[in-house]
Amino acid sequence: MLPALAHIDAWIFDLDNTLYPASANLFQHIDRRMTAFVGDLLGLEPAEAFRVQKDYFHAHGTTLAGLMAEHDVDPAAFLDYVHDIEMDVLEADAPLAAAIARLPGRKLVFTNGDKPYALKVLDRLGLGGQFEAVHDIHAMGLIPKPQPSAYAGLCAAFDIDPTRAIFFEDMARNLIPAKAIGMTTVWVDNGSEQGGSEQGSGAPREHIDYTVHALTPWLTSILEE
Repeated sequence: MLPALAHIDAWIFDLDNTLYPASANLFQHIDRRMTAFVGDLLGLEPAEAFRVQKDYFHAHGTTLAGLMAEHDVDPAAFLDYVHDIEMDVLEADAPLAAAIARLPGRKLVFTNGDKPYALKVLDRLGLGGQFEAVHDIHAMGLIPKPQPSAYAGLCAAFDIDPTRAIFFEDMARNLIPAKAIGMTTVWVDNGSEQGGSEQGSGAPREHIDYTVHALTPWLTSILEE
């Protein structure tokens, strides 16, 4: 193990565009369904629905949080609708599965999505059974990353010492609260923060300990140190 990471005993991973490459464009399908949901709910044309959706995302952390605050939307109905997508763009990733299996300590998924969706993604990637738990939007009390309570709740639920944890995330802004409580942070800079999708709005980079462009080579390299 890389000496600088020898103290880590909890490996925490975001899901979308982190455990699979942004180039798969899976989240793009979810993003489109979010826009459609907003358009149907508010009677808006697609361009205006997209603008409103992004306003909610930037103001509240997720589109869902904005819809709940502004329109009292049922979260279950929203999540069921936006996650009703095909996952055939995802393939099993044996090298990633092997690298994660070798990591010393606990492994968890920390996602603003819901657990049923996360488990489907993990199964498609060949990562089913690799993680102790999925800490999802419901476990956060529907208060998403990057709200500090989401990170505190994760640590409390699994008795995690944040100073001994490392968090991998494709959205740089979601690393700010993790760093603030002492986590080691890894930004998976794989292009998901480009193009105005729900996955990115940028963040100050001083909250990032490591920047990687692909997860598997980096995990393999730290294990070979």
